[in-house]
Amino acid sequence: MKDLMLFEFPDSFQTDRLYIRSALWGDGAAMNEAIRESAEDLRRWLPFANRIPSIEESEAFVRKSRLNFQERSDLVMLIFDKETGSLVGCTGLHRIDWEARRFEIGYWIRSSCAGKGLMTEAVNGITEYAISQLEANRVEIRMDCKNTRSRRVAERAGFTLEGIHRNWNRNDSGELMDLMVFAKVRGHDY
Repeated sequence: MKDLMLFEFPDSFQTDRLYIRSALWGDGAAMNEAIRESAEDLRRWLPFANRIPSIEESEAFVRKSRLNFQERSDLVMLIFDKETGSLVGCTGLHRIDWEARRFEIGYWIRSSCAGKGLMTEAVNGITEYAISQLEANRVEIRMDCKNTRSRRVAERAGFTLEGIHRNWNRNDSGELMDLMVFAKVRGHDY
């Protein structure tokens, strides 16, 4: 592949109800507010929510995320409600293999926005973005088998359960967890 820094693609896109874009300097306060509101719901699945960051730490995270996006090493994107402009959550394409064009979608939603179909809409949007803009051959979603809400998002977005990695890792409580792997693959699912 030619120099990755020369591969151009947009840093934002829209769905029916959402505006999704890469993090920008100054997004830290909105990110921090969403994490504070949602920490109880997030901490079981996402280690970053075990300790609520300061506003400065959230700002440092979004600035680093912006740099990673520009370097094409990790594509963190923030999700905003088009109508209100408020931060709904976070998504992104992670564990990127540019040679194989393989991407893993990560996501979390603000507690007050859950149950409205917004995350399924965001996952459908970022999947389409990966396929159309980044020429993805494979898009994955991985989660703890006990994370039923995340599993339902993957299923509603049309991802296929490829398998379960039993005793994959230990969670923060020290328990062994099983990891579900969902995917959409070029030539099979699109």
